[in-house]
Amino acid sequence: MSLLPAAEFARRRQALMNMMGDDAIAILPAAPHYKRNRDTEYRYRQDSDFYYLTGFPEPEAVICLIPGRPQGEFVMFCRERDREMEIWNGYRAGPEGVVNDFGADDAFPITDIDDIIPGLIEGRERVFVSMGAQPVFDQRLMGWVNTIRAKARAGAHAPGEFMMLDHLLHDLRLFKSADELKIMRKAATISARAHVRAMQLSRPGLYEYELEAEILHEFLRNGCPAPAYNSIVGSGANACILHYVENNKAMRDGDLVLIDAGGELDHYAADITRTFPVNGKFSPEQKAIYQLVLDSQHAAIATVKPGAHWNAPHEAVIDVLVEGLLKLGLLTGTKEECIEQASYRQFFMHRTGHWLGMDVHDVGDYKIDNNWRELEPGMVMTVEPGLYIAPDCESVDPKWRGIGVRIEDDVLVTKTGHEVLTHAAPKTVDDIEALMAR
Repeated sequence: MSLLPAAEFARRRQALMNMMGDDAIAILPAAPHYKRNRDTEYRYRQDSDFYYLTGFPEPEAVICLIPGRPQGEFVMFCRERDREMEIWNGYRAGPEGVVNDFGADDAFPITDIDDIIPGLIEGRERVFVSMGAQPVFDQRLMGWVNTIRAKARAGAHAPGEFMMLDHLLHDLRLFKSADELKIMRKAATISARAHVRAMQLSRPGLYEYELEAEILHEFLRNGCPAPAYNSIVGSGANACILHYVENNKAMRDGDLVLIDAGGELDHYAADITRTFPVNGKFSPEQKAIYQLVLDSQHAAIATVKPGAHWNAPHEAVIDVLVEGLLKLGLLTGTKEECIEQASYRQFFMHRTGHWLGMDVHDVGDYKIDNNWRELEPGMVMTVEPGLYIAPDCESVDPKWRGIGVRIEDDVLVTKTGHEVLTHAAPKTVDDIEALMAR
């Protein structure tokens, strides 16, 4: 069962139905199983939108939200109880359990959906769906609508509009409740401990995957059943590969190692990046690059507050990085020229952050009416500047080549400013070196 109270899911469903208006229906399928190889499947994870509205963890289910329906507004189709299948694959809630434990007003076997759901759709003017997310389900939906259309001469009324559910639902998900934030704080704390563990155990000669194993160990032993995304453990030049996930290189004395890893707790993600020396001591060049990235992150986090726009942290990062790169001799020209020409992009080629929540790159618009969105309390974002000097970058002094640094924290927008959820993961040069020395 979810860590969230049942009332939280009921509140979300009601908020969505209030936005949908009368004469509408929302229809959303559960995530399908995905085959890993031959007759085995990947570990099942519920679709984030589906889970957000129900807390229901099983596959082969469909929910309908029907504002104003006299018999009940929340209807679910799910698998029936099956003793033999439950012996093999685990217990099922069944329709009765869906009503008793998940708050559905009505629940029916998923095998009866073709007979029942056209009657739920009939008479509704608008259908809210996540069109394109599951094409096979989209085809089934159109089949149900065509069943209604075929009965038009008998007085059946098919819906005239199909609306994207994502626009309404994802705006709800962008603002985290107090109960959601409790889970995200815990996920952040567990993930920070994992990074501390990696720093404590790092030494030359270990393989990157050995540090990854320590991180996963910390996730699992504290209740995160899986990482929120594929962990990155890149040492040496591998730290300059943004999405490096092979994690199979032996770590060398004198190299940095960049770890981007976060646990997932009850479908909520943490997302932390730390970079530290394999041997526990920064070289002068590593320290210079690292401190510059850290200074830019401090400047970016300081901009996070209600009323600031989404791009403010990124602009702060660019300002600090460009000035620092000019002082180090890695860029030439004036600060204004470097920013206008984006010459810094050879070393910093990604954005400074993203929304964070049930998905590590969470839902929510970044612009409204072509303007950067203003930050509001309850939003959670990452702040993750970096510098990556490729080992074959001939435009810089060889002493800088192969240094990759990224520092990432999860930041909540509060009523008065911000809260860094991942503060427990050390990130100053002195704190990292002191921890690793112990």
